[in-house]
This record gives sequence, structure tokens and C-alpha cells, in this order.
Amino acid sequence: MQSKQVPWKKRNTKFEGAEYRDPVPGKQSALQQALMKFADCRNGYVINPIVGTEFDNCDEGYEYYNLYSWECGFGIRWGKKRWSEKKCKNDQNRTKRYQSGQEFYCSCRGNADPNVKTSSSKTNCKAMLRLYRTSDDGWIVGDHISEHNHPLSETCGEKKHWPSHHHLDKYTKDLIRMLRENNIGITKLYTILGNFFGSMQNVPATKRCLKSVCQKINREQAEDDIKKTLDLIRDLRKNDPGFLYSVDTDDEGRIKTLMWTNSRSRMQYEHFGDVVSFDTTFKTNLYDMPFGLFVGVNNHFQTVLFAGVLMTDEKTESFKWVFREFASLMGGKEPKTILTDQCRAMEVAIAEEWLGTVHRWCKWHVLKRVKECLGQKYTGIKEFRDKFHMMLNEMLTIEEFESAWDALLKEYGLQNNAFLAQIYGTRHKWVKSYFKGVFCARMTSTQRSESANYMLKNILSPACTLCQFIQQYLKMQYIRDEDENYEERRNKLNLKKLATGGPLVVHAYKVYTLKVFALFFELKEQSEFYRAMEVVPGLAYVAEHYDLSRVQRWSKGRYAVQLLDSGTKFSCECGLFDNFGLPCSHILRVSS
Repeated sequence: MQSKQVPWKKRNTKFEGAEYRDPVPGKQSALQQALMKFADCRNGYVINPIVGTEFDNCDEGYEYYNLYSWECGFGIRWGKKRWSEKKCKNDQNRTKRYQSGQEFYCSCRGNADPNVKTSSSKTNCKAMLRLYRTSDDGWIVGDHISEHNHPLSETCGEKKHWPSHHHLDKYTKDLIRMLRENNIGITKLYTILGNFFGSMQNVPATKRCLKSVCQKINREQAEDDIKKTLDLIRDLRKNDPGFLYSVDTDDEGRIKTLMWTNSRSRMQYEHFGDVVSFDTTFKTNLYDMPFGLFVGVNNHFQTVLFAGVLMTDEKTESFKWVFREFASLMGGKEPKTILTDQCRAMEVAIAEEWLGTVHRWCKWHVLKRVKECLGQKYTGIKEFRDKFHMMLNEMLTIEEFESAWDALLKEYGLQNNAFLAQIYGTRHKWVKSYFKGVFCARMTSTQRSESANYMLKNILSPACTLCQFIQQYLKMQYIRDEDENYEERRNKLNLKKLATGGPLVVHAYKVYTLKVFALFFELKEQSEFYRAMEVVPGLAYVAEHYDLSRVQRWSKGRYAVQLLDSGTKFSCECGLFDNFGLPCSHILRVSS
């Protein structure tokens, strides 16, 4: 303990005063005096909080003692405060308070809780610094106990782990908050700060400290989350009158389901909402709520986002509310086709709410089950796998599929396989040939939904709040909209490469986008492998492959093409036009 007597004559004995002392111009601070003294003698510690050292305010005293603790190898914390109190003359029920003292303790002060089984750094260390107020509203060191009952840290790496030696300013904390909001992990965040400060050694905090800071940020963001979410929605509606949302609550007024969309999404749905993919496999948020995403495909074959929905459960009634509200937000329009996984509750809800909508299963979910149930037969035999995929992806007619299915089962002895019998019974939900007359815009799976979910997962932290979730969703939508705007610009600049091929190709060049025209031209080239034969003059034709011996044995080599509506519309038995929206190679052969 310091033995120098404190100059008591300077101590403030009043019951009121200023919060701090105004700095005197030209007067050296306690830190400046310590540095100059060390420069003269160059021994011992640079900082030495002797009794009588003065400060203009309490924070200056804390920083001074903290610098001393860094040199010595320990950490400090704020301790007991002393107050002078006096009852007011005019009101005896009121009391005037004036802080007259402040203590700073070694971080190891106090005793470990015997009921807590985790390790503790508490050693009941008595090291401390006590400050008193002076008569001119400053602060002065009154007592200093320098002895510790524990080992002191020696290296800078050890010293940085004392909480008082973490120095993260407001701007660094804002950077941490921004990175965490975009799902940057603690380790990666730490290395980014290392680049920001020049090296890892210069980062003013440890990785453990960053973890504590991030936890505090999460707690702050979770406070009043519902209020923040409603405030955000209010601001979004103010900036975009077409922004709409719908909330389903339980009997106690708590949110069960929250759905939202904006004016651009609603406009896109009006044009491209015939086919919708819906997936709820994503659950990254603070409340572990399943997130459903309605997506479609535009005229550039890009994914477009129609609406997002957060749900507390995946029951039939919840899905019925989701589909009903989605149609309501979209002006009452229901999609012609919807693609989902094999969720039974979702299947029932779609059947009850959207009577005119064709429900199709995602083929990738079907293939996943095939892989799980057939095991080595599917993964180990390439020929079997290729034939199964061919049935799923390339066969255009029901007759082709049925013939190939029977042949495959016989070839590999799977006629009595229970799983294949089960999925065969639901083939109308996942086999391409059964959707011949159903518009699907070339979508066969929920991959577009899952791709958007993956993108969202990359920018969402696992502990994100409702408010953050909507904000990050809007960021993802902005990125998608940018891609669409880029394609729109390219098309307006007319960057399509005009190929020869007669009036039909020239017309397609004028009306189709770049991506659609490229697909059309592929079909036009495929049409050269067929010859057209007139069956009924002006009404019925047959497109026949030039070399039937080169056609797959399961595949048709001849396709019937009809001319309808007084010659203004073609129809082919392959059904590609109704399914895809582009004329098939058979129609193109006949029309040319």
C-alpha cells in the first residue's frame, strides 16, 4: 500500500458540485507527467498511480489505472461508488446526491461461487485504487493497494485476455455488427479485423472478446423485435405503397405466420405467376421458424421472388392459410402449376385451397428417396441410374414411360420392389410425360426455391431476428432484380445474333428474349432431323424422324401434328408447347 499521505485539504466535503473539473490550458495531465518522469529516470513502470495523483474526471482515473494494470499484467473493473447525500431544504422528501468517491478493483477481486461448478478467476485479490473528489470538482488518488495474491500476466497475448484491455470503439463495433448481420462467423470476422488493423497482433480485442460482443449485439437486436419489425414494415409501406403483408396470430395474440411481398414481386407474379415453386426447408432464424419462399421464372429464365413467409409450424391448417393469403396478396390469382416437396400437409392444403392448380412434386426429392431406398442398385449401377433418369427427364409421352418402366423392372428383377411400386402409384405427380399438357415453364423441381434459400442462408446469421430476416430477404431480392435489369438492358440494345432460317426465325428473333431465342433456335435445328408428311390436307400432319433406326427403342419416331383454329394454332402429341411455351421441333418442321 502507498504510504504517502493524501492531501486531505483538497477533498470536497460539500454535498453538491460539477460532474467534472474543466481542464486548465497548459496544465499537464497525470499521464503526461508520468511519461516525462519515466523519460528522466527510465526505471520501473511508466505509469505509477501514487497517492495524490490528480485527474479532471473519473474516466481519466480509470484509464490511467488501466494503463498501469496493462504494464503490470492484470485487469481492472469499476468498483464501489461513494455518495454524499443531503435532504433538500424546500422538500425534505428529496435528497441531493453528489459522487464523492470511486474505487477500481483488480478483476480477481471477490470469491468464486461454490455452487457454480465452472472454473473462476476470482481469488479475493485486494489490489485496488480509490479516488476522492477535490474541492475544485476534480479527482485525486486517496489509496492504492498494489499487492496481488495471484500470478500476473507476462506476455501481451496473455494481457489481452483481461476484459479491461479490450478496446473496441464505436466504429469497430458497428463493423462487427454489420459483418454478423451478413452471417460472417467469429473466426472469419477476427481475421477481417486483422486485415482492417494491419495485423492480428494489432486487433484491440481477442476472439473470445468478439464472441461476447456478438452475443451482446444479438441480445440488443432481439429486444422489441416485434416492434422493430412492425416499424420496418411501416417504413417499407411508406416507401412502396405496393408492399403488402399478412399476419396470422394465435389465441394469445402471438404471431403464428407472417407473409410479405412488394410491388415489384406482385408485378412479376402478374406476368410470370403461372408456375410457382414453394419450399419450406430453410429454418435459420432466432425462433427456428420454417421459412417458405414462393418463386417463379421470368422471360429470361431467371428466378424471381414472389413472396416470403415465416411459419411456426408446418401443419395443414397453416399451409391452407399460407396459400389462401398468397393468392389474396396477388390479387386473387392462383397459379396453374405448383412444385413442392412430398409434404403430405402441403398436398392436402393445395388440394383444398387451389382447386384448379396442378400439384407437381420436385423430381430431386423423388430421386433422393430413390437413392435412399434402392441403395447400391441406384448408386452402384450406372446403366440403371442413366435409364431411370432418362425415363424421368426425356420421355415425352405416357406410352414411352410405361413401356420403359416395365422394361427396366424386368431387366433388373425389381417387379416386386415395394418402394418402386409405391412411387409408381404417384407417377402422375413427378413423371414428365404426365405433365404433357400442363404449363411448367421448364421447371421440374424446387431447385430455384432451394437456390434462393441457399443464397439467403449465406447472408443470414443463425440468430437473426424477424426484422433482420425481412431486411436480408429484401437485399437478396435486390440482387435478383439487378440480374433481371441487366438482361433487360441487353435485350433493349438488341445484342441477339440473328441466324438465318427464314421468316419464322426472323419473327422469333423480334419477339423472344435472348435466352428464349437461343432455346427456340436449338429446337429449330432439331427440326431438321424430321420430315413432314401431310395426312389430312390443311389439318393433320406427321413429323417423322429421317432415320428411325437411330431413335431410342423406347422413343417415338413419329409425332402427329394438328392444325387448329382455322390454321392459327398447332398442336403436337409430344405436348412440349403446352408444357414449355415454345413450339416443338415437330411443329417447326411442319410449319416450315
